Amino acid sequence: MKRLWMAAVACLVWVMAVSAQEKRFGMYAVGFYNQENLFDTIHDEGKNDYEYLPEGAMKWNGMKYFAKLKNMSTVLAEMGTDRLPGVGAAVIGVSEVENSRVLADLVAQPKLKERGMKFVHIEGPDLRGVDCALLYNPRFFTPEKSFLQPYIYEEKDSARRTRGFLAVQGKLAGDDVTFVVCHWPSRAAVSYYRERAGEQVRALTDSIRKASPGMKIIVMGDMNDDPFNPSMAKALGAKRKMADVGKGDFYNPWWDILAGKGQGTLMYDGKWNLFDQIVMSADLLNRDGKKDYSSLKYFKNEIFMRNYLFQTEGRYKGNTKRTHASGTWLNGYSDHLPVLVYLVKELK
Repeated sequence: MKRLWMAAVACLVWVMAVSAQEKRFGMYAVGFYNQENLFDTIHDEGKNDYEYLPEGAMKWNGMKYFAKLKNMSTVLAEMGTDRLPGVGAAVIGVSEVENSRVLADLVAQPKLKERGMKFVHIEGPDLRGVDCALLYNPRFFTPEKSFLQPYIYEEKDSARRTRGFLAVQGKLAGDDVTFVVCHWPSRAAVSYYRERAGEQVRALTDSIRKASPGMKIIVMGDMNDDPFNPSMAKALGAKRKMADVGKGDFYNPWWDILAGKGQGTLMYDGKWNLFDQIVMSADLLNRDGKKDYSSLKYFKNEIFMRNYLFQTEGRYKGNTKRTHASGTWLNGYSDHLPVLVYLVKELK
């Protein structure tokens, strides 16, 4: 175990010669992955989870559930390993998880258990019972405080309930960081409701900054909107260019991935969308040609891809390989692809 830990630390460290001096840098991967209906087989009172019960429409049984856990843990364990082999992601936000039971079963899967992965989850009010959560490797991230900020509908819709915004504050590489994990209202609702989500997350992050001026903030999630849609670009203030990121704004590196490269995280009607995004506050950026890594700074971002995550034949060839399609169990993964950002900090 000691040798494994030393190998993991070695994978985190870069050595760079600068002005005849060696500088060492730690790299940390932060990810997000929509789990696409990670339900157990037990009914949760007050929740509309009947579709994912043994007698439900999906005939969701123990065999399918444990296959789903294995598949999800495979992806989660591989996220970040292209740049950090043997280490993977320090922190991963997830959505569409039913409860703490499924999260406990998930981190108990061998590939995640080996790394000692833990989770933060707060039961939310969503009628289907799906929540957001934060998985983390305690070697790199130490949570100190967490809370669920509710999504507030208009007064006339006060009886409605949906997923809130999970905020987890703690230390990553010694820096104070808040992660806000989101799953905004679906495309079945008009843009207005996602814009409301953007406004509410912006109000939340503004209040966090006011209370803790030195706090770095990362907002992540399935936004059900692309980077250029009003909920992200205007309501939240997630900018395409670093130079445009003002006080309280965020940098959105996914804008150019979709608009420039045509890459996305889920496909609808033959067209890619990029709903899964990770955006960062200004103090995580190096701008104006600076290369100051004395504290955590953004380095790279990527959509995580593996061949097994895609359909390889049939009508939906090239699309993501889902758990179900047209009511048929495919033993797949998710309708979304995971995303990652890499942060770097100089090691003293």
